[in-house]
Amino acid sequence: MSKPELAPEVEHFYAQVVDESVRLSTSADGRLELLRTQEILRRFLPPAPARVLDVGGGAGIHAEWLVKDGYDVKLVDPVARHVERAAKICMSELGDARHLAEADSSYDVVQVLGPLYHLPAADDRQAALSEARRVAKPGGLVVAAAINRYASIFEHVTYAHLHTERMQASIGTILRTAIHDGKRGFTLAYFHRAEELAEEMVAAGMVDVQVFGVEGPAWSALKAVEQQAGGAPSEDLFASVLTAARMAEPYPELLAASSHLLAVGRAPGASDTGV
Repeated sequence: MSKPELAPEVEHFYAQVVDESVRLSTSADGRLELLRTQEILRRFLPPAPARVLDVGGGAGIHAEWLVKDGYDVKLVDPVARHVERAAKICMSELGDARHLAEADSSYDVVQVLGPLYHLPAADDRQAALSEARRVAKPGGLVVAAAINRYASIFEHVTYAHLHTERMQASIGTILRTAIHDGKRGFTLAYFHRAEELAEEMVAAGMVDVQVFGVEGPAWSALKAVEQQAGGAPSEDLFASVLTAARMAEPYPELLAASSHLLAVGRAPGASDTGV
């Protein structure tokens, strides 16, 4: 298959700058993201051994626990480094979320847990979500993750430099435009509002859409301890932050405080079309 279309700065970031295989295990907020993603998905996943397509699955962090849970997982990612590492976990291949090679209605679960981060154009995000719906079986689970629009405010307070003019200008641009251009720090990225993510899922044809705050409203407390105190947060603090994420779920106004958002929906089935 032809090489996936990927912005050069995104490919450089994941191929040479960061090691995505350890992102969710080397920091407290990363561990929180992984744990919460697991517990939310496990509420909705069909029984194993259902077929799961992990679109933009990186180095296989989520594929690994899904395989251990008994699922039949295939991973697709546009970064060769990720595909090579994921091949040790499950079937994996290069691919573009906007142009999947998989057949219509072929997977019980399609998860898009990374592509929306780096698709600033609305048409590209809709293409990725529409492809996820296309390859999901009728009634199948479709899950999409997004970076929260306001995450940068909470994160950069923990670095104790949000008060500087340069950082205020950078974060202010994200708040106004929803886009980080990737010229400094993080790579090219799009930042969603919760209601926007839900609207995009519905526009792509999903039904029964719900949006969850992954890390909840207190995640930055973990990051602040690591950044400012130079040590690991206590188990009691981690447990309190995790509890806050769970307690916040019934209150949509608290979604804006989470670092990541997780949208859960279904591809329409016969009952949804009146057939």
